[in-house]
Amino acid sequence: MQTDIDPRRLIGRKAFDRKGAKIGTVDEVYLDDATGVPEWAAVRTGLFSRDAFVPLEPSEFEGDALRVPFDRALIKGAPDFGVGRHLSPEQELQLYRHYGLDNPPAAGSGPDRDFGRLAGQEE
Repeated sequence: MQTDIDPRRLIGRKAFDRKGAKIGTVDEVYLDDATGVPEWAAVRTGLFSRDAFVPLEPSEFEGDALRVPFDRALIKGAPDFGVGRHLSPEQELQLYRHYGLDNPPAAGSGPDRDFGRLAGQEE
């Protein structure tokens, strides 16, 4: 994903799967604490549904939409950790495994690295 995009621009945008089917709307964006780079988006999958976490890399922000290169069923089946708080390193690893992605780069952090800070939150 383009790293120069303001993560706040993603909030409220529609998200689509790899086939172009609408997944939902981006509720929150999570930043990597070590780099400040947007890493995950929480997408509201329906009016009475939960948010599903989707990786922003290798997703693309095109026009007014987030294009996620995974099937809708895989996205809806992502682990549910709730929103509005940090993702623990273990939770983030579960998400990486769920999507079949390589583990996050070490970025010089130790095992107690805190992942998933919400965009717009100050430490």
